[in-house]
Amino acid sequence: MVIAVIPAVDSQKKNQNWGWLIPPSLSLQCQDDPYEVTRACELNQLLGPKASGGASDFILDLYNTTANMGTCLIAGCAHGVFAMHLCRYLQLQSSELLCRGFLYQLPGEESYCVDSVAKNGIGLELGHQPQGVLRADLFIRMRFLVAAALDFIQLFNQGTDFPASEMEACRTVSHVDFPRTGAGDLAGTVHPQLQDRDFEPLRPGVPIFQMVSGEEVLSEGESTMYPVFINEAAYSEKGIAFLQTEKLTFSVPSLPALAPAPTPTP
Repeated sequence: MVIAVIPAVDSQKKNQNWGWLIPPSLSLQCQDDPYEVTRACELNQLLGPKASGGASDFILDLYNTTANMGTCLIAGCAHGVFAMHLCRYLQLQSSELLCRGFLYQLPGEESYCVDSVAKNGIGLELGHQPQGVLRADLFIRMRFLVAAALDFIQLFNQGTDFPASEMEACRTVSHVDFPRTGAGDLAGTVHPQLQDRDFEPLRPGVPIFQMVSGEEVLSEGESTMYPVFINEAAYSEKGIAFLQTEKLTFSVPSLPALAPAPTPTP
């Protein structure tokens, strides 16, 4: 099994968070493109090519976030049985460490994170942590999670089978932009009552933005949502103040043991 553990680039130099799609057709003919596109080409060449038989078996993509996301296990969707069992395994490693699942892919949307280059993969996103800062507690937590993920892969490679289970995760419903002026400039920011409340219930009629004028903007809709990546620094330029998610529980089918490799004939 070919495994790659990929830390995110220094976001003070260049920001790769969620910004650049890595489609199957990506090639190295990108020298005149922006840095992020060129880097996506390089990663696709190194770890893929995406959607090919020669792609890496697994990528573990490591991130930190300025949002109050805690320990977040990120996957495109719930259909990846190997990824879901890994997430569940990580959730069971410590009763003191709350690991939330997050499914970022919208219906019909192509997966665009680095781990999508491989046949299997997940992202580990820890926060909150300012850009350019190394926090010892988050570093220790990330190292623990990476070691546990490698333990899971080793168990799978050694022939362990994993039974079916139930799992809970938050799935993206929509992106919410900041309030803006007619010229596109910010007209307000995240309301104090919403700031740092990632994964907490957001009910209709609750303040979500504070305008420069002092006016409050209230949450709309008819159902409870669970906002994530609230006021994430890397997403402001993408027109995202936070993501609205719905909480769901789903069944993960069993993961059969890896079939032993055939014994070579003399």
